[in-house]
Amino acid sequence: MIRRTFLTLAATAMLCAPAFAGGHSKDIVDTAVEAGSFTTLVAAVQAAGLVETLKGDGPFTVFAPTDDAFAALPEGTVENLLKPENKGTLTAILTYHVVPGKVMSTDLSNGMMAATAEGSEVTIMTEGGVMVDKANVVQADIEASNGVIHVIDAVILPPSAM
Repeated sequence: MIRRTFLTLAATAMLCAPAFAGGHSKDIVDTAVEAGSFTTLVAAVQAAGLVETLKGDGPFTVFAPTDDAFAALPEGTVENLLKPENKGTLTAILTYHVVPGKVMSTDLSNGMMAATAEGSEVTIMTEGGVMVDKANVVQADIEASNGVIHVIDAVILPPSAM
């Protein structure tokens, strides 16, 4: 009886399991929305017209600044970037946070350079904690159906925006 119940449960679980990449049903955008701590990032992605791109096949690695990271920017910066006339600058900043491909924390090495979707490179440091440029990775390897999110505590800027 126990064996039959176990086999039935195992078979049911296998048949009912979603058929998504890596077993993750939500893409990067939906994962960020569900987390609840990326409302500013999601609003910026929408304003830049990047939602469909980040919902695409990927894979993508996103270094995702939290709402607190955006709040630490000088007053008025986020509001200014969200204006339609600043879409180019906003897009450059956001795509600087995206690396094509799925880069897990175990793939990182000290001094590593990673090409971003913006076209510049970010510097990864792993000694004393993982950093991307000058932002600390505070949570790594949040897997999505089309890539991975690494949460960072600061907004990083491409050289073109400095």
